[in-house]
Amino acid sequence: MSRPQTIQIFLPDGSPTSIREAEITNRLVKAILFPRNKMQEVAKRELVHFTGVYFLFGLKENEAPLVYIGEGEECFDRIKEHHRLKDFWTHCVVVITKTNEYTKTEGKFLEHYCLKKAAEIGRYLIENSNSSKEPSIPESRKYDLLDNFETIKILLATLGFPIFEEGIKSTKLNIDEFYIKFKGLVAKGIYNDEGFVILKGSEARKETAGSFRATQKAFRQKLIEFNIIASKSDRLVFLHDYIFPTPSAASDIIKGNSSNGWVEWKDKDGKTLDEIKRK
Repeated sequence: MSRPQTIQIFLPDGSPTSIREAEITNRLVKAILFPRNKMQEVAKRELVHFTGVYFLFGLKENEAPLVYIGEGEECFDRIKEHHRLKDFWTHCVVVITKTNEYTKTEGKFLEHYCLKKAAEIGRYLIENSNSSKEPSIPESRKYDLLDNFETIKILLATLGFPIFEEGIKSTKLNIDEFYIKFKGLVAKGIYNDEGFVILKGSEARKETAGSFRATQKAFRQKLIEFNIIASKSDRLVFLHDYIFPTPSAASDIIKGNSSNGWVEWKDKDGKTLDEIKRK
C-alpha cells in the first residue's frame, strides 16, 4: 500500500528542465536526472561518478518508450561510452547512495533486478541485448537492496519515468473500461493520465491492412519479441497490460490498420471514448 513520502528535488543550475537530483529525505538513495546535452555540466557533479545503476531513456523510431539499464563502479565512465555508441537516448538517470556505499556486486544485483522487473511490467521496451545473471550476495544485504529498489521505483516515477509502476487495475479503482469488438475478437482498455492502457488478455487482429504503416508493423513485432503480445492461433493476445500514448495508437495495434481510437473504443453501453471524454 502506498504511503505519504517527502521527496526533495534539487536543481543545481536552477532550471527545472536541466539537471535534477531527487531523494526521499530520510533515505540514502539518490537519483540524478540529466538531459543528454548536459553531459559536460553533469560530469562536474561528484555523485554521478559513484558506484550504482543508471537508466538511459529515449524513444524507438515508432515513438515506443525505450530504456537501457546498466551498472558501473564509476557510472559516468559507462555513460560516456554510451554517449559515443548509442543514439536513441535523450535522458539519463543515475542512481547511487549519497555515501557511495554500493559495491560492484551490489550494482550488478540492482541492474539484474531492475531488468527483471522492467521486463515483467512491460511499460518500456528494453534496449539491453542480454538479460544479466543474478550475482551471489549475502541474504541480509539482498533484502537491503530490494528495499532500495522501492526507493528507486518512486524516484524514477517522480522524475517522469514510471518504468516500475504496475498497471492500473480498473476493477479495483472503478475506472471506465472501453472495448473494441470485431471479427470475433475482443480488446479491453482504460484511458488515464498516462495514455491508453490495453489490458492483459486483449485480442488483436493478426493480419494487417495496407494503411498499417511500416513503423507500426515494426513496433508490433517488437511487442511480440518482448513478450508483451503473443501469437495464438488466428489472433494476437496481450500477455501484459501495455500503455500507448494515444487511443488511436492503441486501436491501430488491435485492428491492424490506421484507425481513430476516439470512436473505435466504446464503453459497455456503446458510447465512444470521444462522447464520454471529449464532449
